[in-house]
Amino acid sequence: MRIVHMASTVWFVLSVGYMLVSALRQAGIHWWVVFSLSGHGALIIFVLVSLYLLAIFRGISSSQKLQLEHPLTSTIYYAVFYVSAPFLGSLAGLLGMIGTHSISQFLLGIAMGTLGTTFLVWVIIDPVIGMLEMLLPASRKHRSQRLVQAKADKEKRQKDRLNLLEEVIAKEDTDKLHWQQVLRPQAEKLAGLLTSDGKDPKLLEQEAVGIGVKAWQTGGLSCMRELREMAISLSKQKHQDKDIIDYISFWWDGIGNWRTAPIA
Repeated sequence: MRIVHMASTVWFVLSVGYMLVSALRQAGIHWWVVFSLSGHGALIIFVLVSLYLLAIFRGISSSQKLQLEHPLTSTIYYAVFYVSAPFLGSLAGLLGMIGTHSISQFLLGIAMGTLGTTFLVWVIIDPVIGMLEMLLPASRKHRSQRLVQAKADKEKRQKDRLNLLEEVIAKEDTDKLHWQQVLRPQAEKLAGLLTSDGKDPKLLEQEAVGIGVKAWQTGGLSCMRELREMAISLSKQKHQDKDIIDYISFWWDGIGNWRTAPIA
């Protein structure tokens, strides 16, 4: 079905292109002008046809799910009729041009039959039939049920996401309480390192790095952040009259996923 639809669409485009070229030639446009215009036109038509076919192919599977709402247009017989519309139009044009001796007029008649039939089926008949199908009692009932089910499914997905988010938040709170108890001694050591004056900075950094590595192994980046906040908070509580500089961020730079923010 997809191959037939692609072939019929290409045939329709060729027919329209032939009609345009014939109209330009009848208007006295030279061939070199026609060829120069046809190059850009062919590219545009190729893009549009590709997008159209992609939309059709992607919509085939979804349209098959609505057979109760579209009892006629979802059948294979209607699908064959729909995709074969350009070929049926060319056949009608061929029958209408029997007895014509001019090849150009003969081809033009076939192209006009293709254009007329395709426009009639794709643009007028198909939307009208689809609208009439939706007015049937069974179709309206099924559509109403489908919309209600879709709304319920959407609400369920939203509820599931909220439940998952609440579980994640609850787990983070639980981990935070656990870390506050486990990391209390390490936080006090870090707080002491922040306020140590007169000690070798390299020794302070080595000890802080060791504490940071243990925190990373315990709970990753979240654990390190919690330990840093606890250490700074303890330092401020014990030394309220002293400005506390956050050396921890620089000491821990490169441990696990810990990265120090660049100084502006």
